[in-house]
Parts: sequence; C-alpha cells; structure tokens
Amino acid sequence: MMVSPMHKMSLRVRRLLNDRSGLAAVEFAMIFPMMVVMFFGVLELSAAISVDRKATLVARTLSDLTSQMESVANTDLINFGEAAKAIMTPYPGSPLISSVTEVYVDKVTAVPRVQWSKGLTIDGAGVVAIAPTDPHNKGDIVVLPPTIVAAKGTYVIWSKVSYKYTPAIGYMVAKTGMTFNDAAYTRPRTVECVIYPTGASPTCPTW
Repeated sequence: MMVSPMHKMSLRVRRLLNDRSGLAAVEFAMIFPMMVVMFFGVLELSAAISVDRKATLVARTLSDLTSQMESVANTDLINFGEAAKAIMTPYPGSPLISSVTEVYVDKVTAVPRVQWSKGLTIDGAGVVAIAPTDPHNKGDIVVLPPTIVAAKGTYVIWSKVSYKYTPAIGYMVAKTGMTFNDAAYTRPRTVECVIYPTGASPTCPTW
C-alpha cells in the first residue's frame, strides 16, 4: 500500500505530539529556577527576622542592665556592649550601633531632658568601645512615648539600637541591606537615678 509523503509527515507530527518521554525534564527545567529563588528568599527572610529579634533583645538588655546599677562607668557600659555582641551571635557585631541614655522627666512641664548619654560601637575585630561623641548632650530635650513622660519627676533609662543586615544573596531581599532600629525604656530599679560616671555626685540632677 502506497503512503503519500503528506500522510507520512502527518503520522510523524502525531507521534511527536503524543510523545511524553521528556515531559518531566522540561517541566523540571521550567520550575527549578523558581524553586531556587523561593528557597533562598525564604532563607534570607528567616535570617532577617532573626536579626530583627536579636536587635530588639539587645535594646532591652542594655536598658535592663543599666537600670539595675546604682552608678555606671565606661567599663560597665563596655561590659554591657560585650553582652550585646554575644546576643547578636552568630551574626557579626560590627554593624551594631547602640546607645544608653538617662532622661529626667520634668515634674512640672513633663519635658524629658537628657542627664547623660553614651554610645557604644563594635569594630571589625569585635572590640567594644565607647563612641567618640555622645549621642545626646546633657540638657537636650528628647521625644519619648507619652506613657513614659506621663510619670513626671521620674528618671528613665533609654537604650537605642541600630543594626544593618546585609543578605548573603542581596537581590533576594534587599540589594543595599536592611537596617533594623529598636529602643527600650526602663526605670531605675534600686535607686532614683543611675549616676554616671561612678564617683560623681550622688545627688540626682534634674536636667
């Protein structure tokens, strides 16, 4: 029986359309890049959430440790910074910038003014040091939450933390990194105010 060339071509096309032998490989090749992007994206997002939580814990720890003291010196603040560096493990401590500030809320006007303020830095080698300049000057008026300034005539330990997290695969989350900022507020635990530095006048200043 003679088969025309057109009929032969039709049979070949039909067999090609019915062939499913490479379907799984083609589907995998199309889906695999999306799976890789999603996998690394989830990893980076999880790491970013972890860093954010650690930054919050650092802020709470700095204010809590300071508020338990009767007075503090630079060595105490550096030790608090070492604790902060340990909290950030396994992430590097060098992007961490923090400060501890004591604020007095005026008993008449409820205006919060800085009593003392010190910053902490961590260099690339992991060495904790007092910042060259104070984050705030004594007497500066600062902005605090309304619930804090509602208690007039009281002192507040205020800690701030800033940490820049740079993803290992930047284009998955943020090319330039993500900066997390947090703050914590505590009242002095055992005294009316925390004196800085150790050996200074024991009288709590009012601005």
